[in-house]
Amino acid sequence: LFPQVDFDPNLGMMAGITPLNPMMPGLSMVPAPLSQDVPLVKEIIHCKSCTLFPPNPNLPPPATRDRPPGCKTVFVGGLPENATEQLIMEVFGQCGDITAIRKSKKNFCHIRFAEEFTVDKALFLSGYRVRLGSSTDKKDTGRLHVDFAQARDDLYEWECRQRMLAREERHRRKMEEDRLRPPSPPPIVHYSEHECSQLGDKIKDDGKFPEAVRVLLTWLERGEVNRRNANNFYSMIQSSNGHIRRLTGEKSQHEKEMEEAKDKFKTALSGIVGQFEQIVSVFQAASKQKAWDHFSKAQRKNLDMWRKQAEEIRNMHNEQLMGIRREEEMEMSDDDMEDAPDSKDSEDSGVSQAEALKEENDSLRCQLDAYRNEVELLKQEQGKNQPIRSEEDSTHSQQLSFLQQALQGMQKQLLKMREELKQREAELEKSFEDKQQLKNQVQNLKEGLQNLQNTHAMQVGLPEKHKGENLPFSLVVFSFSKSSFLGIISTFLHVHPFGASIEYICSYLQRLDTKINPSEVEALLSRLPCTFRQELTGVGASLEKRWNFCGFQGIKNT
Repeated sequence: LFPQVDFDPNLGMMAGITPLNPMMPGLSMVPAPLSQDVPLVKEIIHCKSCTLFPPNPNLPPPATRDRPPGCKTVFVGGLPENATEQLIMEVFGQCGDITAIRKSKKNFCHIRFAEEFTVDKALFLSGYRVRLGSSTDKKDTGRLHVDFAQARDDLYEWECRQRMLAREERHRRKMEEDRLRPPSPPPIVHYSEHECSQLGDKIKDDGKFPEAVRVLLTWLERGEVNRRNANNFYSMIQSSNGHIRRLTGEKSQHEKEMEEAKDKFKTALSGIVGQFEQIVSVFQAASKQKAWDHFSKAQRKNLDMWRKQAEEIRNMHNEQLMGIRREEEMEMSDDDMEDAPDSKDSEDSGVSQAEALKEENDSLRCQLDAYRNEVELLKQEQGKNQPIRSEEDSTHSQQLSFLQQALQGMQKQLLKMREELKQREAELEKSFEDKQQLKNQVQNLKEGLQNLQNTHAMQVGLPEKHKGENLPFSLVVFSFSKSSFLGIISTFLHVHPFGASIEYICSYLQRLDTKINPSEVEALLSRLPCTFRQELTGVGASLEKRWNFCGFQGIKNT
């Protein structure tokens, strides 16, 4: 895209220039100097007014300083005292175009070239001896020393070029990012009556609903709803709500497909596990002594290796199948818990939990018996196969140890389940006792209510003309029994939630029957601690005993 130009990524001489990565494609360092391995043959150079004699090739090359970035200027020392700018132009003009020569009064100068590569050509002349014409005077001879020179103009031009390359690189990156950026979504149209009518038709379409509901959401967030178009927005929201049934149906359809796929996978996995069981059975049959003795050592080794691989794969598939079944059982148990009514009795829940624990206990016992039988078979087989190789013995011992560990784990789990079963049974018995106690309390309350009703109906000792009439309560007080007094006291204390003293209670009862004795009433209340409770209120001289009705608190607690 852009021409490759020499670019130094380590630029940091001017503020505002960010160093670039040297591994960036399209950028390279300054040109490498000429290889030192190739021997250079320097010859005599004849100029118009002077002659250049090469240095001794056995001498080491002259030392130079580090090359400044963008160097176009060289330092030339060892010039003859009679050298002029015309002579310098004649000698170094062969290297390339010269833009400026700054000659000192002494025997050195600075030369600035138009291109950077010409500096390497000028450094080639370092070490040459210059002689003006055929003169042997000391002022007409000298030994040239050419080296890199630091110049502000070179550094400024190099920094400008680096900034230009950095701009071009940023532009190239931006163009590449714009090319790879995904296209922006189409803008949301502004609200209008025409767009609103079209959007109402799109919302009703199942295929265009996702895009349409996005437009509707944007309009609502923009605040396009007002009193005039509120009915239109309401109809569109109603149409959006109508899609809930469709989405629910699609979800159920996908769930059904997922369940069918799960069942298909489980069936296929069961078949695969069955075939693995048959393969493992083949290996087990081949491992018996009557067949094992006829195989060679290499064949036995291969058979052992194949049997181990088959058992590992079989166990892995069995674990996967058992995991699927456990997930299904958990899902079914969750569904049962969700479907169970909220008004289910605690007794039924305790019975179901006990039954589930019993079933799980039975299954664990069956698994434990199976493990025991397998351990016994392995012991018998190990006793029969004593002459078989020690390798096989080690394999059987490993299997035996694994089965023993599994047996121990199952025994621990069985003990834990038995403890949980006992705990559940104890909780169930306690719930039965609580229920029976609650029934007895309810029965006692019913009897007390019945007695209270009977006392209202009793009108003993009254004239026949007053029977069946609503007479004053004071007329029938004398015929009340103790249960009647208990009902009256319970009603009186129930309307006094903070309690009442025995004198207050007797003063109320003496209005009904003047023969009431406070000591008898207090003894009667003391015999029923579940219904009446005595409390002490006040401090010191104001200490007072009060009776409270607590018959309903026992019912709430049960």
